[in-house]
Amino acid sequence: MLGERGFSIPTPIQHQAIPPSLEGKDVVGIAQTGTGKTLAFGIPLLQNLGNGGRALVVLPTRELAAQVEETLHPLAQELGIHTAVFIGGASMQRQREMLRRNPRILIATPGRLNDHLEQGTVTLREVKILVLDEADRMLDMGFKPQIERILRHVPQERQTMLFSATMPPEILRLASRHMRSPLRIEVAPAGTAAEKVEQELFIVRREEKLPLLGSILQEQKGSVLIFSRTKYGARKITRAVQSMGHSAAEMHANRSQSQRKEALEGFKSGKYRILVATDIASRGIDVSNITVVINFDLPDDPSDYVHRIGRTARAGKEGRAISFATPEQTSNIRDIERLIRAPIRRRSSSVTVHPTLPTHTAPTPSAPPHHSGPRHRHRSWGRSRHRGGRR
Repeated sequence: MLGERGFSIPTPIQHQAIPPSLEGKDVVGIAQTGTGKTLAFGIPLLQNLGNGGRALVVLPTRELAAQVEETLHPLAQELGIHTAVFIGGASMQRQREMLRRNPRILIATPGRLNDHLEQGTVTLREVKILVLDEADRMLDMGFKPQIERILRHVPQERQTMLFSATMPPEILRLASRHMRSPLRIEVAPAGTAAEKVEQELFIVRREEKLPLLGSILQEQKGSVLIFSRTKYGARKITRAVQSMGHSAAEMHANRSQSQRKEALEGFKSGKYRILVATDIASRGIDVSNITVVINFDLPDDPSDYVHRIGRTARAGKEGRAISFATPEQTSNIRDIERLIRAPIRRRSSSVTVHPTLPTHTAPTPSAPPHHSGPRHRHRSWGRSRHRGGRR
């Protein structure tokens, strides 16, 4: 089944996480985006559901939830397993109707899942497998109270798989409180950038950014993902890029779910050559053929730089990441270079550019150590309003 869909050689995180997960062990996987984490938990999840029960996958954004469903749905369908997706911005009534099909895999964002828990429209009593994906991002986005509430609703006797790009103290505390002797798997240390990304940096004044962007877009022929620090900035950049004659769409929190979906699908299909986004897309899109990532603004958090440039050079391909920084952002650049453990190559441009910042050599880290069953009948996810209610 997997071979027919082009999955032949497992990625490092899949190679290390799948065997213990198949045995039902709790797993904490640390890996960057674009490393194949969905199948790292998806294959064991589908296999273990052959013995009955249900699975819950919780993710921070609508886009990530949609992508996980897109990956798991065809595989689950071949096994006769229904899936359902609960995300904000979508119809609550439509999601209630999904429950009538008796789905055994529920993929959800924390906020919308808690909405259903509060309304008593869903029960998590039969969950035997819980997946928390992009856990660090969920905590960064303020979802800790919602996650804690979800954990109170799922049975204590369950398998838990937690995946994260970084391992902050809050993640360690979460794992120690809610997991049973989890096996920790780390395929790349935090801050590891995608191997085949060529990274470049331009030091320019703020007013020089748009002219420089226009020059770069004229040179680049493939698909381009541009990151803005703010929603207002993303809209302004999109309008400017469109006025240059390029097909472009914007993606940020002020756009409706249908608008965000249309922008992403248009970018994937080639309708839009350029997508301008905030950090909602740094972990929220999976497009395999992005030629260039441009950081029009540096991110507030250095770790987001790694996630942003990880949108290119996926699946073993080469890619290019270009960042714009103003002369006063010296410390931001050094924070990024310290995190990725390497200097970023400075470039000059055709517009008036300030002298490049001095390059420093970051310490080179030492190399890290190498490290279907029968179908069952189940009660619905839905909870009867006459017999249930909140717990």
